[in-house]
Amino acid sequence: MIQFVSSRSTSTSAAASTVVSSNWQILLNNAAVAAPWRGIYVHSKIASKGSTFVRTLACLRACPSQPAMERHIEADPGMGLPALAWKRRLDTPVVELTEFKPTLREILEMLPMGVRLWKFCRSEHEQGRRAPIDPFYPQDTPASSCQGVPLGGIGGGSIGRGFRGDFSRWQLLPTVCQTSAVLADQFSVFITRHSKDGTTQKTSSVLFPGEPVFESKETESGISSWNWNLTGVKSTYYGLFPRAWTTYDGEPDPQMKITCRQVSPFVPHNYKESSFPSCVFIYELVNTGDEDATATLLFTWANSIAGGSETSGGHENSPFMEEDGVRGVLLHHRKEEHSVTFAIAARETDDVSTSVCPCFLVAGSPEGNSYQTAKDMWSEITEKGCFNAKNSTMSASLSQPETVVGAAVAASVVVPAHGTKSITFGLAWDSPKATFLGGSSYYRRYTKFYGKSGNAASKLVHDAILNYKRWESEIHAWQEPILNDHSLPEWYRYTLFNELYYLVAGGTIWTGMNMKRIYTTLLCDLSFSDTCRQACLAQKLNPVKSNGVSEALLDAINANSEAQSFWSIGIPAVEDNVGQFLYLEGVEYHFWNTYDVHFYASYALLALFPRLELQLQRDFAAATLSHDPEKMFYLAYGNTGIRAVFGSVPHDLGTHDPWNTLNSYNLHDTSKWKDLNCKFVVQVNRDAAATGDLEFARAVWPAAYAAMAVTDQFDRDGDGMIENDGVPDQTYDLWTVDGVSSYCGGLWVAALQAASALADLVGDKPSSRMFHGKFLRAKAVYEKSLWNGSYFHYDKNSTSVQSDQLAGQWYSLASGLPGIVREDQATSALGTVFATNVMRYKGGNEGAVNGMLPSGGEDRTSLQSREVWAGTTYAVAAAMIQQGMREEGFRTAKGVFLNGWSDQGHGYAFQTPEAWDNDGKYRSLAYMRPLSIWAMQWALDPPEQLKQRSCSVEVGDITAQEVEACNKSFAKLASQLKELSPPEAKAYSSVWIWMFDYIRSRVYPRG
Repeated sequence: MIQFVSSRSTSTSAAASTVVSSNWQILLNNAAVAAPWRGIYVHSKIASKGSTFVRTLACLRACPSQPAMERHIEADPGMGLPALAWKRRLDTPVVELTEFKPTLREILEMLPMGVRLWKFCRSEHEQGRRAPIDPFYPQDTPASSCQGVPLGGIGGGSIGRGFRGDFSRWQLLPTVCQTSAVLADQFSVFITRHSKDGTTQKTSSVLFPGEPVFESKETESGISSWNWNLTGVKSTYYGLFPRAWTTYDGEPDPQMKITCRQVSPFVPHNYKESSFPSCVFIYELVNTGDEDATATLLFTWANSIAGGSETSGGHENSPFMEEDGVRGVLLHHRKEEHSVTFAIAARETDDVSTSVCPCFLVAGSPEGNSYQTAKDMWSEITEKGCFNAKNSTMSASLSQPETVVGAAVAASVVVPAHGTKSITFGLAWDSPKATFLGGSSYYRRYTKFYGKSGNAASKLVHDAILNYKRWESEIHAWQEPILNDHSLPEWYRYTLFNELYYLVAGGTIWTGMNMKRIYTTLLCDLSFSDTCRQACLAQKLNPVKSNGVSEALLDAINANSEAQSFWSIGIPAVEDNVGQFLYLEGVEYHFWNTYDVHFYASYALLALFPRLELQLQRDFAAATLSHDPEKMFYLAYGNTGIRAVFGSVPHDLGTHDPWNTLNSYNLHDTSKWKDLNCKFVVQVNRDAAATGDLEFARAVWPAAYAAMAVTDQFDRDGDGMIENDGVPDQTYDLWTVDGVSSYCGGLWVAALQAASALADLVGDKPSSRMFHGKFLRAKAVYEKSLWNGSYFHYDKNSTSVQSDQLAGQWYSLASGLPGIVREDQATSALGTVFATNVMRYKGGNEGAVNGMLPSGGEDRTSLQSREVWAGTTYAVAAAMIQQGMREEGFRTAKGVFLNGWSDQGHGYAFQTPEAWDNDGKYRSLAYMRPLSIWAMQWALDPPEQLKQRSCSVEVGDITAQEVEACNKSFAKLASQLKELSPPEAKAYSSVWIWMFDYIRSRVYPRG
């Protein structure tokens, strides 16, 4: 009998489980109380009814029959300041961040690649595009330590808001990130006090510290004429994603305490409202004086998406009035195919009066314009405390070229002496289509609920203002158990949530389309055998036929091998499709859903939005079962290949035409990488087991099987273990690896065990037996080749200590399977990593450096070996926690906090980079991988059914002949898939390159 029962006791988390409450359960229970929800996630029989995680994954949605107003909750949870949050005083200096610089040796090593990259970037610019990786054309504004919690839900476009109150980091168009702040977008306050002696005191200021640097073309009648009086000395920002608070404690008025609370609709397991592009700002005003005070808050907004389009002319503003006292202005921004409509609004109540200025001149000459200037608009509010009522009926007119127009909403309230009042503002934006440079357009998820016409902004902001209290109730229920768990370090409890900023500000796009539209439309001219259609589309997979999957895949290959264009077998769409999900590898690395990085980041999506995670995996399963013979030129070595190879998991889903044109990454031929296919298999196995979704498991099984068959070809000597090829053929794409390696080899061993478990899950017992046999064989080779008694060597040539050496062990345990190495080996190896890569590197205060020599020095054989990767550090910490090394795990991860988030760090809050060097200089700000902090939470509080996971194959169920037939069929498939992959093309060379390589090798020999 083959048993997949974890040999480790829950000791690693036994202690943890006694102190870490079942946060998943509490989230569901509290959310269920907060609003009338019903569960919609369907699980198979493998998910026990008592499973904590299953109950949590009862994805919640509002009953469609119940109107929004009836769901509104009057309670105002979480209004007070959070006890734990990322804090900054508003007068904290904002520093320009410093990017890494390669050493002379690294420059020489990478020079040929750098020249080819420069040529490629120049070619892309000539065609009006930006290369996915483009270090030669800097961003519009130098990076600085100014970021805060971003605005909006998932995938509708996002707007950043810095801790000082500026609106920046605009991501409203696919792959475009405008980092500059639009200075006209501000909140301002005007306070009038009438003293008993008859005098009147007026105070006003923009709620932004200091006076910003204005553009040289700024005129005296522009926004520089406003009162920029706030010092920020008594003002503090608190960030706890998806909410933020700013307190103005006696400034600008010494007797008025103002608190702004910012709320966005990021609600785990809510697949409706979490897609809404909206945000709410609640201002609480506390009058500590002895006389009443009239306070007016002003919300100003430019008709701009940053980047210069605001001066093109043809933009239009118009006032609106929605139900329930929601009054505001619509700002229609016209930009070719990328129109956006903003809505700014405030809610009028018995206490609060509202007024609007539909249009004022932010910048440009006032001559020939009928609009108020920014100076005049400010003066009107200063004098009157409101705008002219006629503004509410003002007709719209188009802006002129070379001018910038804006709008304003004012809300006024009398705050009694020693009393409190509140004012609520809202912001929403409606850009219904995500249009890519390749020509494809997709409607965003929120349009399913608000329509596709582009006129939903006023309704979006209305609903946000009315429903934010319920959002807060659910956010509070989700976060409170972790925030109150005093067994966890303080920094971890709030950084865990703040790293989620990337699911909003990572260029995220959430569409409303059905995946069947993407893939099956590409198959209209293709025909498949019934066997292929049944097995590969996972409709009627026959688990009894020992070679069913292999033969079905071979049928598909033989039917399409002569095709000269993109072809795909496809994966079926689920009936209740929640849409497709895209996020960038980084705001500087423009690849959608980069898979080797998602391997780390996926825990956040699986824990909070599991149906999106499953849909993303379905996308990659379909992409894996596709073939695209388009020629590609690879920059690292100047060789050529093809865009997508059947059975090879793509690096990414594209850049300019995602889903349709895969693999935009062109540094290396990733069909030769050794980690991607393994990562796909271990991920889909984990996801299927954690969610209990058997339909998903059946759908992705053919792709997983094909991926294993393709990877099998890299076992060059037939010993059961794959070998790297002496190039950087892995996620560490500048770090050469040769032969059996701890990282890729461990992932292969883990993938074999995962494939066996997944086969068992879908009922393919022969394949389960076959992969388990391969797992045992590879496991023995892995240990024999790399284990030195303390840790696993980097590869056959290097004894370097790699921090990520046990990635396969980490994933196996996270999936509820036994480890791939012995307990004592895992503890020893991670102990070596902690002692060497963590504590010997910068005093343990910067995370785990990727590579260290056994002697204690940095491994400087490549740029990446000497870097600290934030996401990898979190993953290593999670692996330590799994092994019972809880203290070491938190100490390791704390280095990321100290370097990136703390007061003494380098200013990487809400933009955690991929990497930094030993001087703290960054590479690739705002990166996907650090979402792996959620792997730590997974290790602390794993889903209940993963703790109890077990599956078995009775020896008597399967005959030796059936297993042998399965092995032969698998070998046949692997052989034919190898033929689909073109032979390694000769790298581009010349006399000059030969001379350069010779001189470089003499000056800086490898090793």
